[in-house]
Amino acid sequence: MTAPMERIQVLDTIEKDIIACLQSAGSALLELSKEKSSLKQAETQTHTFVKTLAQVESKLTEQINYLTQVSTGQPHEGSGYASQKVLQMAWHRLEHAKSRVNELERLKTKHIQSRAPPRGMPTQHVQNPMNQPGT
Repeated sequence: MTAPMERIQVLDTIEKDIIACLQSAGSALLELSKEKSSLKQAETQTHTFVKTLAQVESKLTEQINYLTQVSTGQPHEGSGYASQKVLQMAWHRLEHAKSRVNELERLKTKHIQSRAPPRGMPTQHVQNPMNQPGT
């Protein structure tokens, strides 16, 4: 059986334990509400409630710890979440690098065009006054 299916079955078991816990609590309260209640019966139901509640708490803590591992990217059995997150971040960095390279290329082209003389116009040479004849 796959890990996700096992996790779902564990959650299903926890749900059944919660139902059993509520039924035990209800039975204990029902017994105590009777005119002639059986203290032994109420204690048994209360003990069952407390025991089942402890099991539910333990199992839920395990599930929460598992989810904490998954959400923080820590390595754990049966999940590729961390690898998927690393790949997604790499793709994001690649796309950002591509956009920056394209932006730099666009700026380079714009700069070159602004420095080049327009086509069909003669290039004017400005002479340095220090190099003029007769000075």
